Amino acid sequence: MTQVLPTMLPVVLPHDLRVDPAFAGVATRAWATAAAKVDALTERHPDAFPLYTRGGRWVVDGEAWTNWCEGFLGGQLWMLSERAGDAAARDRFRAKAEHYSTLIEHRTADDTVHDLGFLFWSTYRRWYELTGDPRLNDVLVAAGRTTASRYRPVGGYMPSFRRPDSLFIDIMMNIHLALYAAAQTGDEDLARVAVQHCLTTRRHLVRGDGSASHEAMFDLATGRFVAQTTQQGWSDAGSWARGQAWALYGFGTVYRFTGDRRFLATAQATADFWVERTRTALVPPNDWEEPDPPRPWESSAAAAAAGGLWQLAGLVQDPARSRVYADHAVRTVLALGDPQFLADPDEDWEGVLKHGVYHERKDLGVDESVMWGDYWFLDAVDSIERYAGRRPAD
Repeated sequence: MTQVLPTMLPVVLPHDLRVDPAFAGVATRAWATAAAKVDALTERHPDAFPLYTRGGRWVVDGEAWTNWCEGFLGGQLWMLSERAGDAAARDRFRAKAEHYSTLIEHRTADDTVHDLGFLFWSTYRRWYELTGDPRLNDVLVAAGRTTASRYRPVGGYMPSFRRPDSLFIDIMMNIHLALYAAAQTGDEDLARVAVQHCLTTRRHLVRGDGSASHEAMFDLATGRFVAQTTQQGWSDAGSWARGQAWALYGFGTVYRFTGDRRFLATAQATADFWVERTRTALVPPNDWEEPDPPRPWESSAAAAAAGGLWQLAGLVQDPARSRVYADHAVRTVLALGDPQFLADPDEDWEGVLKHGVYHERKDLGVDESVMWGDYWFLDAVDSIERYAGRRPAD
């Protein structure tokens, strides 16, 4: 039985890694854009949690496939509360961060979705790490217990929100909340079901070439795996880019909680697939297998992958491989920092990162800003900047 570690494994980059000097300028522009856009959103639509833009304008109370994004606005506010340029702005963002985090606290008991990690890891985890307030940790543990409560022993997985015989790769970005709760409480049952879910996902959603399927279907009576399918990719056998990012980031995070090298190997396999597919076009389409895709970019997938690659660079033991992942992460952030993708603080476009996709099949938020794309872009910038700040580029 894989044991859950009492603390997460650290991310340790090679001592001689140098970040491209161009990154500093991108980071400065990213924080300036985020400060302007997020401030305007919270003033224009107080207490709202939009998912995507339409024509560059945030859609409030629009159509949504599921309610999974309420943490990303608060997460951006927490980052801005540390990065804003002056004390008054930092205090303003801090107050808003606390407010928007508190607005979602009631969802700790929401067992109808598989996305509580997206909600609470981006908000209450940042809040708790900043203050050490045990009440905030209690919120994280409660959300982790709810995540684990969805476990189906027959089949060995937490189902997606869609239906009980459905397993999504997205859950790999949320399952660590159950592992966190297990580590905090010593609850071996929590750890057991979370690890088993990851093993089931590894077996049935990650292919031999390192590509990830979006969805697996199971027989409810026997737990037998039936087929790989997709809800957001081009085809059942396709390679949905955001799902690939969820896999490489999620398995790396699970390795940090368990030290189980099977999960590290899976993270590396999915990362290698990503790097190979994005050697020239750093920002992928919605699905690599779609012939002649009508839109060339899914920027939110690239943003999430950049953060996952940077994390993985600090987990692998091979320095050469570490540098490949770190370099690719930085190159991806630099690509997303181009004005083609990163909005200007003063332009009318209301999001931070352009050319993202929510749900191509449903024609929701296609070639727009999406809240998680903005969050993961800033999260990657934040992670790289913290390292670069300690070891400035030559």
